[in-house]
Amino acid sequence: MRPCLPAILALTLGVLAPQAGAMAACDVKGARIEEQIAAKPELQKDANAQTVRDLRTLRDAAIVLETYKYPGECEVLLGIARSLLTDPAKTIEQGGDTDEDKAETLVEARKPKAAGEPKAAGEKEPAEKAPKAQ
Repeated sequence: MRPCLPAILALTLGVLAPQAGAMAACDVKGARIEEQIAAKPELQKDANAQTVRDLRTLRDAAIVLETYKYPGECEVLLGIARSLLTDPAKTIEQGGDTDEDKAETLVEARKPKAAGEPKAAGEKEPAEKAPKAQ
């Protein structure tokens, strides 16, 4: 019966090892997003304040994902933030969307809604549910 013990142990470790990797924490603090923002002179200009807010929003979203045990998704967001920080000039250029209607829609979408509150302009009402056939 002893020869089976190593096989069972190896099988158990093989099953549990991938799960242990999935449970590894996302290192938001180690990503040093704030330090990288401070180190980039381009990001210190007032005209680039939105880019800085976007980077901090990505960092904050990564923290939320880490809190809710989504380390893979957290790492994806940190990767995006790192890539944006790698070339701030390109990031600033890409972020230059000046569509005011789109901006107003996004501002409206960010506002918390109370239950039963009317929908924002452009939002569709949910389709009525068809009565169940009996």
